[in-house]
Amino acid sequence: MRDELKLAMDAARQAGAITLKYYGSRIEAQDKKQDSGHHDGDFNPLTQADLETDTYLKTALLDPYPHYGWLSEETADTPQRLNQSTLWIVDPIDGTREFIQGIPEYVVSIALVEDGEPTVGVIYNPATDELFASLKGGGTHLNGKRVFCTETSSLDQAVLTVSHSETKRGEIAPFESSLKEIRPLGSVAYKLAVVAAGLADLNFSVQSKNEWDVVAGDLLMREAGGLMLDLSGQPRRYNQADPLIKGGLAAGNPQLAQAAVKLITARR
Repeated sequence: MRDELKLAMDAARQAGAITLKYYGSRIEAQDKKQDSGHHDGDFNPLTQADLETDTYLKTALLDPYPHYGWLSEETADTPQRLNQSTLWIVDPIDGTREFIQGIPEYVVSIALVEDGEPTVGVIYNPATDELFASLKGGGTHLNGKRVFCTETSSLDQAVLTVSHSETKRGEIAPFESSLKEIRPLGSVAYKLAVVAAGLADLNFSVQSKNEWDVVAGDLLMREAGGLMLDLSGQPRRYNQADPLIKGGLAAGNPQLAQAAVKLITARR
């Protein structure tokens, strides 16, 4: 096992333990009031748990590798990372709304990117104790067991994981008749992990996402035999100057991912 993968797995579990100190209790949140570039609601919550987890992860991941770059949702971005070919991309708590509400659909997401490609990906759901981990060329595992995307070949037989907020806003309604089942689920990263593990067939979003939302899940998908595509039908190269992935994404086995991109773009 590559050293960075073990480090990321251990760090994700420890970060998850920090979140569990707060989970299920009354959690105070402030509005980050930042322009995220997409519309998952007017309130963009930030909690003490987000900040504490971010601080822990930055120390845990960078102390052993001080020459690596850093991009995190909860750390002010700097252009310095663009000069570093290897960097950690982290979302300390993806699914903060679910975390605040005590819904077990939030995760710690950690990825290592080298020359634009994810090479280590770890997504940990502390509330369910699900650890999804992948290494480039080494497959995707859920709690140590190798997992794969489903082989469902047609959209009308596919179970789709989607955002709670996109569903509430009616943004998924135009696609319901083309799919077998719509399953709202929290956390972008968690939705990708669930599809990579074969627990659902497909994930797509019609809203823009950031690199820290999806990069670990992207590697999980690739190593489980799937694809994550933007709505131009292309995979993402990471550590871009603008971390926003505009327009949305689709992820599943290659046939479903490509079919989903066509479906979404045709109905826009």
